[in-house]
Amino acid sequence: MTKLQLENSEIIVGVDFTKNKRVNELLENTASFLLYPGNDSFNLSTRKSADVNSFMGDHPNIFILDGTWPCARKMIKLSKNLQQLKRVSFDNTIKSKFIIKQQPEPLCLSTIESVYTVLKLLNKGGVEHCETKDFLLPFEKMIENQVEFILNPPANSYRQNKNRAITPKDRYKKKAQRGIIFNQGS
Repeated sequence: MTKLQLENSEIIVGVDFTKNKRVNELLENTASFLLYPGNDSFNLSTRKSADVNSFMGDHPNIFILDGTWPCARKMIKLSKNLQQLKRVSFDNTIKSKFIIKQQPEPLCLSTIESVYTVLKLLNKGGVEHCETKDFLLPFEKMIENQVEFILNPPANSYRQNKNRAITPKDRYKKKAQRGIIFNQGS
C-alpha cells in the first residue's frame, strides 16, 4: 500500500541485504538514510528546516524496513550495509489507526503511517515537496472494510456470531508478560 502511494519508490525483498545488488547500487549512487528509531538517529521532529536540509541533502534515499519489529531488528543485524547508514527518526505524537493489529508499544506506527509522518516532516524541512493530504486514505479504507467485515460478516462466513464487538489492539504487554507455549509430544 505504501509503495502505491509513493512515486519513485521500490520494494526490495529480503532479510540480509549485505550482498543485494540493487541495495548496494542505491547506496553507491545516492545519499541514503535508514528510517529506524534509536538514540543515535537524526530526529526529524526536533530539527529546524535548515538542519534537515543540510543533513539530508537534495535527493536522499530513505530505506524503510517493512515487517514486524523482530523481523526489522533481524534485517538490521544481518545487513552490514544498512548498519552503516545514518538513521533518521521522529517523535511520534499520534496513536496508530491500525486497530486490527497489535503493536509492541502504544506509539508504534504501521509502515504507511510512519512514511506519512516522515513525508510531512520532510515537506516541512524543505527536503520533500509532495502532497500528503490523502496519503492515508487507502489505509483508512482498508481498516474500515476489515472492521465492517468483522461486525457484519457475510451469511456464508465461518463466523456465525454477528453480534461481535471490536476490541482495539491497544493492550501492550511487557516482554516479561509475553509467553511462549511449547506443546511437547508425549
